[in-house]
Amino acid sequence: MYIQVNGQSTFIATGGKTFDTSLPTVVLLHGSGLDHRCWALQARWFAFHGYSVFAPDLPGHSLSQGEPLTSIEDMGAWLVAALDAAGVEQVHLMGHSQGFLMALEAAPLLGSRVESVMALATAAAIPVNPALIDTAKADTSKAADMMLQWGFGSDYQYGLSSVPGMQPIGIGQRIMTNNPLATDLEACNNYSGGAARASSLTCPVQVVLADQDRMTPMREGLKLAQTLGVKAQIINGSGHMLPMEAPQQSLQAMQSFIQTLK
Repeated sequence: MYIQVNGQSTFIATGGKTFDTSLPTVVLLHGSGLDHRCWALQARWFAFHGYSVFAPDLPGHSLSQGEPLTSIEDMGAWLVAALDAAGVEQVHLMGHSQGFLMALEAAPLLGSRVESVMALATAAAIPVNPALIDTAKADTSKAADMMLQWGFGSDYQYGLSSVPGMQPIGIGQRIMTNNPLATDLEACNNYSGGAARASSLTCPVQVVLADQDRMTPMREGLKLAQTLGVKAQIINGSGHMLPMEAPQQSLQAMQSFIQTLK
C-alpha cells in the first residue's frame, strides 16, 4: 500500500493482505541499501496468521519517494510519522541491521505503543569501513558487490538458496545498486546512541544473530544481548543477510518470540 508521510508517497508492504489497524502490527525494518523485499517470507507469514504487516521502504529507497534520511535519529522520527500516518497504535518492532538502530530511536518516541523489539543480525553500534563508504559514493554497484560478498555466509557464495530458482545475492545486488547505500552506511557509521537506547528499553526484547556474520560480528551482537539482559538465539550457517539468507530460520525465531507474548 501507499501512504503519505511528510508529504511524500511511501510504500508499505503488507504481506499480501489488506492492512488492518485492528490487528496487532508487526513492523519490519530493512537494513542499509535494502527494501521491503528482504522480508518476503516473513511478511507473508505474519499477514496470514493474525497480524498486520508494516514493512516500509525508507524514503528514497525503491518504491518510496523523498530524499534519503541521513541519520538514524531522523529514521526513527520518520518511522513514528509513518506509523501515525497509517493510524497504527501498538507495534512489534523487528529490525535487521540498520533497521534495528532505527527501532531503537523510534522506541522512546512511541513509548507504551511498543509491545516488543527484536534485533536481527545487528548490534548497538555498526561502524562501517571508510573504504566501503567511499566506494559506495563512487560506484554503488561495486560497493553492493563488496557488501554482499561479505554479507552472505559461505554456502551462499556457491549459489545455495533456500528459495528454489532464486539467488539472493543477485537479488540483493539489484536492490542495493538502485538505492542510497552510501547514505545509509554513513548514517550507521555516525550513530553512537545505540547502547544508551538499548539500556532504556522496558518492553520484551530478543536478539537473533548469525554465526557467520562478518558485517556486524556476532561478538558485538552478544554484547547487545547482554545489555538487554537476554540470551541471544544463534542461527548457524548464515551470514549478515539473515532475513534473505535464512528466511525460514529467521521466521521461526520471530514466530517463537512473538508467540510468547500472547
